[in-house]
Amino acid sequence: MLNNQYRTWIEISQKAITHNYKTFRSLVNPKVKYLAVVKSNAYGHELIGFAKAQSKLGADFLGVDSITEAKSLRESGIKKPILVLGYTLPIHFGLAEKYKISLTISSAQGLTALIKSGKKVKIHLKLDTGMHRQGFFVNDLEKVCELLNQHSKILVEGVYTHFASAKKPDSHNETEKQILQFKQAVSIIRAAGFSPITHAAATAGTLNYPEAHFDMVRIGIGMYGLWPSPETQKVMEKKYPLLPALTWKSIISEAKWVEKGEKVGYDYTETLQMKSLLAVVPIGYWHGYWRAFSGKASVLAGGKRCKVVGRIAMDMIVIDITGVPKVKAGDEVVLIGKQGKEEISAGELAQLAGTTHYEVVTRLNPLIKKVYL
Repeated sequence: MLNNQYRTWIEISQKAITHNYKTFRSLVNPKVKYLAVVKSNAYGHELIGFAKAQSKLGADFLGVDSITEAKSLRESGIKKPILVLGYTLPIHFGLAEKYKISLTISSAQGLTALIKSGKKVKIHLKLDTGMHRQGFFVNDLEKVCELLNQHSKILVEGVYTHFASAKKPDSHNETEKQILQFKQAVSIIRAAGFSPITHAAATAGTLNYPEAHFDMVRIGIGMYGLWPSPETQKVMEKKYPLLPALTWKSIISEAKWVEKGEKVGYDYTETLQMKSLLAVVPIGYWHGYWRAFSGKASVLAGGKRCKVVGRIAMDMIVIDITGVPKVKAGDEVVLIGKQGKEEISAGELAQLAGTTHYEVVTRLNPLIKKVYL
């Protein structure tokens, strides 16, 4: 029993991972490559474990944020092609060459630094087709290609862009403009003699824009069983149901009856309206349970919703278990996930904090034990 070993832990469902992988594979032509985005500690699901699961299922590429994440995957024995999606410091170009890691190059400064390094590295050119974050403009590409043709050590493995509003199915005009610009850019690059893997669609683009699948899709949030947006979920979930892979659990460490009228926690922000059975759960905002959830969120104990009472502290929360008096110290508590017929989603918590579930799961403390079941 994990509640005898850990105060808090995260369970990752292999069944859910497999289901979600097969769902997205079914959406694309068998010839289209599948890049599993495991960046940022696999969105809080644990980098190495999730990457190994995706590799075993058949992902063609793995996408990470940094050369540090890529190096960790190589040292864990993963041999799949890896693409660093974020910025790489020039000092680390040697690691990319050593570990055969593909880098994103998105600016003239980055390309110049890579040329000066003399390292033999595969790159994916990032194009700015309208999001105005990373990327070369289409007008830059003739000069970029001319420079690349002069330096054969740099191998153009791919070219890609990122959509700004593909998660909103009714924003077709903006996304279609980006698709058109991307096609124009690819034509220029191919005319210069390069044959790159082309990719543009992340989870939302894969679901909402089949014409944007190109040579490869990049599946991130959907792979974890979470939707890129409520709009996409509303349109797609009946046809393509996803299964959340993550359940976050803790335990009750102690419980006691507290009289009506007593105040609870830091700054006495909450007064009990009745005699209540209160329990301590040994997690807090250090673990990734936001202070913004104070007095708003619920957890699951004994198969029922139990309200968080008072301020969330760094390492503890207090919950009201008056309605489930049979719950005792050592029993499991679910913070995100299902228990019995009840469920608390990352999206529910995100709404309480005025954010997105992307942020809720990626900010889970990486030191929390992850268990693949």
